[in-house]
Amino acid sequence: MLEGAVRVLVVEDEVKLASLIRRALLEQGMLGDVAINGEDALWMAGAVPYDVVVLDVNLPGIDGFEVCHRLRLDGVRTPILMLTARDGVDDRITGLDTGADDYVVKPFDFNELFARVRALARRGPVERGPVLTLGDLSLDVATHTVTRAGVEIALSTKELLLLEVFMRRPGQVLSRYDLLEGAWEMDYENRSNVIDVYVRYLREKIDRPFGIETIETVRGAGYRIRAAAEQY
Repeated sequence: MLEGAVRVLVVEDEVKLASLIRRALLEQGMLGDVAINGEDALWMAGAVPYDVVVLDVNLPGIDGFEVCHRLRLDGVRTPILMLTARDGVDDRITGLDTGADDYVVKPFDFNELFARVRALARRGPVERGPVLTLGDLSLDVATHTVTRAGVEIALSTKELLLLEVFMRRPGQVLSRYDLLEGAWEMDYENRSNVIDVYVRYLREKIDRPFGIETIETVRGAGYRIRAAAEQY
């Protein structure tokens, strides 16, 4: 074993490619272990303090997006670099949103791959973001997980951003402009009704099923999320 070497978990179901990456890591003075499916990746990354996980998206069974998401839910903060044959922006955003730190599109240059691995190893484990709570409503900023009374609630990226803006300023009246500024790029018109639409979406998911009113309308001013003591 190379003392003090960077240790990398390579999650890749193409055995030949996984072997090539592992051999090249050794040539670079790094140690490489291989998992060929998502299930193995989950237990290996949870059991061994790797410096970096190189994670392929297209895995049999549990795909790379789900592996990344579960690792973050399990509290594994190891930097994750995703390998993907998908060059679409949406796929890259999905990878980053599930907790990945970087990505490389196949086919890739080995020198670039290892430069990115070294950069992530120097950065070290990702600091866990805060968990925001209001009563029984909880938002884990790092894992993008929302729960109410222990029940996980699936929200879109925009819904998560809007809820985070609300939960960071409980009890405060926020204008539509405040909410646009916090959750949207500023190419939206201030008079756009996009905020009203997404507030309705949030209410349908975090309030209505639980028989509670968390987000209230303040006529002529905007919206506010009730502080915990006001919710019951």
